[in-house]
Amino acid sequence: FFKHQQSLHHRLQPCLKCLEGNEDKYNRNKRKTFYYSGQELQYIYFIHSLCLLGRLLIYTQGRRLFPIKLKNRKDLVSLTDLLVLFTQLIYYSPSCPKMTSAAHLDNYSPASMVTEVLRILCDQKECAVECLYNNTVIEALLQPIHNLMKGTKTAPDCSETALIHIADILARIASVDEGLTLLLYGENMNSSEEKSPTGAHIIAQFSKKLLDEDISIFSGSEMLPVVKGAFISVCRQIYGTCEGLQVLIPYSLHESIAKAWKKTSLLSERIPTPVKSQLTKLICFSTFNLLDDLLNFAATPKGLLFLQRTGAINECVTFMFDRYAKKLQISRHKKFGYGVLVTQVASTAAGAIALQSSGFINTLITELWANLECGRDDVRITHPRSTPVDPIDRSCQKSFLGLVNLLPYPAVYELVGNQDLPNKAEYSLREVPTCVIDIIDRLIILNSEAKIRSLFNYEQSHIFGLRLLSVVCCDLNTLLLLEAQYQVSEILLNAQEENILETSESHRDFIIDGLSVERNHVLVRINFIGGPMERILPPRVLEKGDDPYPWPMFSSYPLPNCYLSEVTKNADLKQGKIFTVNCHIILWIENCRRQFCKMMKAKPDIISGTLLELLEKFVLHLSESPSECYFPSVENTTTDANVKNESLSSVQQLGIKMTVRYGKFLNLLKDSAENDLTLVLKHCERFLKQQQAPIKSSLHILFEWIHICLQGTYAGHDWFVSSLFMIMLGDKEKTLRFLQKFSRLLTSAFLWLPRLHISRYLATDTIESGIHPVYFCSTHYIEMLLKVEVPLVFSAFHMSGFAPSQICLQWISQCFWNYLDWLEICHYIATCVFLGPDYQVYICIAIFRHLQQDILQHTQTQDLQVFLKEEALHGFRVSDYFEYMEILEQNYRPVVLRDMRNIRAQST
Repeated sequence: FFKHQQSLHHRLQPCLKCLEGNEDKYNRNKRKTFYYSGQELQYIYFIHSLCLLGRLLIYTQGRRLFPIKLKNRKDLVSLTDLLVLFTQLIYYSPSCPKMTSAAHLDNYSPASMVTEVLRILCDQKECAVECLYNNTVIEALLQPIHNLMKGTKTAPDCSETALIHIADILARIASVDEGLTLLLYGENMNSSEEKSPTGAHIIAQFSKKLLDEDISIFSGSEMLPVVKGAFISVCRQIYGTCEGLQVLIPYSLHESIAKAWKKTSLLSERIPTPVKSQLTKLICFSTFNLLDDLLNFAATPKGLLFLQRTGAINECVTFMFDRYAKKLQISRHKKFGYGVLVTQVASTAAGAIALQSSGFINTLITELWANLECGRDDVRITHPRSTPVDPIDRSCQKSFLGLVNLLPYPAVYELVGNQDLPNKAEYSLREVPTCVIDIIDRLIILNSEAKIRSLFNYEQSHIFGLRLLSVVCCDLNTLLLLEAQYQVSEILLNAQEENILETSESHRDFIIDGLSVERNHVLVRINFIGGPMERILPPRVLEKGDDPYPWPMFSSYPLPNCYLSEVTKNADLKQGKIFTVNCHIILWIENCRRQFCKMMKAKPDIISGTLLELLEKFVLHLSESPSECYFPSVENTTTDANVKNESLSSVQQLGIKMTVRYGKFLNLLKDSAENDLTLVLKHCERFLKQQQAPIKSSLHILFEWIHICLQGTYAGHDWFVSSLFMIMLGDKEKTLRFLQKFSRLLTSAFLWLPRLHISRYLATDTIESGIHPVYFCSTHYIEMLLKVEVPLVFSAFHMSGFAPSQICLQWISQCFWNYLDWLEICHYIATCVFLGPDYQVYICIAIFRHLQQDILQHTQTQDLQVFLKEEALHGFRVSDYFEYMEILEQNYRPVVLRDMRNIRAQST
């Protein structure tokens, strides 16, 4: 150990001398010589010592040699002291040349050498946590930035190069969760004593000043765009995460970056094409970098909202597609590809249009068709393609998952809504689909001989289409849209009819093959509603034995009842004792919440019996308390006669039939319920239209065509009102009274999605984006909490190229229909009404925690998104996770609920 201490002593001295001002003599003369001077040997000794110290710090035993005592210093030199010394060498070293090209990066100046050492330390997680992730080192790195923002130079010879080196190290620190947490909150993240701004705030302030050109020291410098890019890259690592974006929101970096991008774009357009100067290249490089910086806002739901507000989403998606087509890495510090970004972008209507116009969807579909129908011509001659064993061949799996990611309901409505199928008389064998409509026409709805003859691999290609239909129709709004426009069920039933073999006049048998089995599964899935215990989906595989497929097939209505579970056909709806109002209204509300929690933990099944009256009374008293009301009161004087002649969209009409079928199955509704639910939905549309804002937008999802008339109605079915109508046992008057009161509460904004459709209570730019608060608020916090609470699941999503926000938006939009049993749907609604809208977030986190093992397993099998969309939430009960959700409430409610209350103010 003593020998190691002596060696360290000799290695530290040259570094200290360099910092103390002796480094001038280390600059090597540029003339060619055949010998080394004493000064140059000393500099070589310094470089050797620096590299040795850097390598030493990588190892645990090497770090244990610190602290160390030096002869000429009173205090011990600790590990932190050494790292501070390294950082000071970066910006105090005068031998950092001002770079004019990337070729000068690999020089032997102290700053470059120290930066390389720090890069190596950053790449070793254990080493970085012990050496770099502390406030002292971060403050040393940020010291020159502090001085620059104060208007003073950091050091006599500090250069732009030093700042670029510092930004590089900060970006590497921010790319790791532990380093990001340190930059966001400091070491004492739970302490209220933190007065000085944390690293993230300082970096954001400095970056904003650079973007706004509010720092005069480097004005006119050719390297200023590179410095800007380096520090925005640090910010990008921060705002590319949900928690980081929350911290940086006050700085409106998306606006500053968009402004800088527009400025550099104008400059690049004015430069003549033949000119290839260094400045031209730098401007073009800056333009692309700024677009990349904007694109990274799309990594989170709220960031995507900010990106859409800048008006640059089309350019950003086109830029992403160009990089994707060239197979370029998404970012230097990103571990995974473009999947999550594409999934986030496709979750919004404007994003889907941008993906379409960029050519991304066209390319994906062309690649799919090449794998599915064509194959590589140069390979097939010598190596004929083997017959596929799996329903979806491995060569098509990536394209299949890509289409699943691209087709949530907002994208489907924007790309398919109100469009007819081509249904051509003839299809050329060389005719390749280029859009989603073509895929539906050529692979899913094969209703003519011409379509069948146009496929080289008819059975394999049609099974691919049916599998895709099965997944996208798990979103009930998508199912209703496809049913309304293309009568999908009827076409599948006709195909089953054509697959019947008549053995005699009175006996007909279905031909059992891959297509008939797949069609049977899809028909049951899209015609029966129910949770995991309420419906039975037939398998897609044959069994061994004499009867390989015991499940009954059908080619007409009504469907066989064997696919409905007997367990839940008789719902227990007897009334129970509710809490009486015998005290002050505020105290009663709090007491009611406590009793609800107590009953959910002890006897959750009892809640279903008392739910109707309990919800009515609770919402009535809540709406009478000014502190609980979020929206102003709006009178609804509309009568049945006023709305009787109004029309509902075809999607709503089909949704009504679906609701009544489900309600009758549960013994909650009668045959006459269809007319009452129709009137309820008409009343709701009239009531909500009174609160809409006049806007102009090209997004189809904001406006619905009803009987050749463009109306600002919600583009899907109102699943919350349908659920409430069933809870109220089909009572029209009770349902409307409840909705009138409920519409004043904040919870209505997140449970009742049509409530804020084109609503005047939202900022204009939010309305025009077509993004609902459930997406940019609820799912944003679901992703943020998921990273902390269930980190393995969060990582699994990123590895799968899928975003939690997309599946959560689907669950919430349809009130968990088909994913939970009716009792659990009631508990979900009741929990959010009684305890607050933030419980919507906590319930989703509880679901992911419940599914953790399944999610990890399906990440390995590379079908996570298919599993989450197709499978019901087996075994999940809201009551089982009540205590866990209460802990989440204690930890996160101040932040989550505050942001939910700010949805009206979230404007640029």
